[in-house]
Amino acid sequence: MAAAPVADSFPLSRALLEAVLADRTSDRFVCELIWPRLGYEPDGSGTWSAGPATEASWRESFPIAPQLIAERPASVALTRSIPREHKQLLKQQLGFAGYTISELYPRRTRRATAVSWLLAHLAGRGESLPEGGPLPPLLELPADPVIGHPGDLVVG
Repeated sequence: MAAAPVADSFPLSRALLEAVLADRTSDRFVCELIWPRLGYEPDGSGTWSAGPATEASWRESFPIAPQLIAERPASVALTRSIPREHKQLLKQQLGFAGYTISELYPRRTRRATAVSWLLAHLAGRGESLPEGGPLPPLLELPADPVIGHPGDLVVG
């Protein structure tokens, strides 16, 4: 039996999104929070493909779920898909003022984009962000934030 998708096992909460921003989860975990919300579906072998609920623009550009942290075009598409009225939710709801200069790496800025998109997704559905909820086992900060956690893909 396949494991439950991450999005089902770990509903969005302030604590979870803060863990993503703090780089305490793998890049794959971040993707698996977003993919089902974009309409992608797992096939049982670890691959996620566009499903009937996937918007045409995503399905045409990315028939296989894109690596939202590792792949720049996917991150750009995610940024562009955040409605203007929701662009400040990261600051408004989480008080996130951005990373310091020493923390500015593509992986981290793309995580901020992912969290911003997740907040916009909730807002678009009229859902609030709970304070707490289940968390995965949190990872230590990566020794090299450019490379990320073991198993994270190279960021392009």
